[in-house]
Parts: sequence; C-alpha cells; structure tokens
Amino acid sequence: MVQQFPEILDRLQQFIEQQHVFFVATAARDGRVNVSPKGLDSLRVLGPNRVVWLNGTGSGNETAAHLLDTPRMTLMFCSFDAKPLILRLYGSARAIHAGDSEWGDLLARFPPMQGSRNIFDLTVDLVQTSCGFGVPLMDFTADRDTMATWAARKGDEGLVDYQQAKNRHSIDGFPTGLPS
Repeated sequence: MVQQFPEILDRLQQFIEQQHVFFVATAARDGRVNVSPKGLDSLRVLGPNRVVWLNGTGSGNETAAHLLDTPRMTLMFCSFDAKPLILRLYGSARAIHAGDSEWGDLLARFPPMQGSRNIFDLTVDLVQTSCGFGVPLMDFTADRDTMATWAARKGDEGLVDYQQAKNRHSIDGFPTGLPS
C-alpha cells in the first residue's frame, strides 16, 4: 500500500542508511530522462527534508545538466532483503561543485573519494513508500573498487582533463555547470 509523508521519518532514514544502492532520476524540459544507480558510501540524510550525495567522476554528467534546466530530482531506494519496501524521495535539487562555498563543509561528511565531481543537495517535498513485492531478493557482496582504481590510475590532473573532455555537456548537449 502506498503511503506518503511530508518528510523523511526516522524509520525511513534508518532504511535509507542501510541501503547499498540507490537510483537517481532527473530530466530537463527537453531531451532524455536519466536514471542512474549510485552506491558506495555517498549519501547523507541531513534532516527530515534534506539529503546530499557525493558524485564521483563518471562517463557522463546528466544529473548536473538536467538540474540547471529543471531542478526536479527523484531518489529511489529498494529493499533487496527479506522485508520488501520501495522508498522514493521527491524534490528540488542543485549541484554543488568544488569552489562553491558549501563544497568543503559538505565534502567533509563523506569518506575521501578521488575524482569527487559534484555534491547534489536535494530538498525533499514528498516521501513515498510502496510495497516492493516485485523486487527480487539479492545478497550484497561488496562495493566495487573499480572506480577508485580507475581514478587513482588517472591521477588528479588526469581526472580534471577527463572531466573537461567528457563531463561539461550532457548527451543532449546541455551544459553541466562543471567549472573550467
């Protein structure tokens, strides 16, 4: 049964903190809708209506581009263990980049991540839960170390070069706000 709440309840925050993966969805007014899986120790609930998550360097930067056009974001969490549940957080978000005034304080909330590219700050205006009966049971084995290994091989300068070459525009050609 679907339930809706105006904020993240304590029990729902506990559920969020237990998840190893979440999904982020954004869309500009035109172009493609983007849904991305996220993992690692990259999300923090800062209050009943505020969530931040750290984004590492990747092959695209769709979320940042979409938010410059339309600040809507949905985060979805699924239980893959014994007790089924789907949790969605709806709201408005913005990207924070290195050099922005909040960057240092927010980055300090996360373990070090070489290639940290953006922090997304979501103001939650609706929380919705649903049954999750159709979500499969799966076991968590471990976080992958592939991204950290790749980033270490690139090095700080190589990561900046990669971001400038690959992350300044979305696949639809929208700017991402990544500083040059």
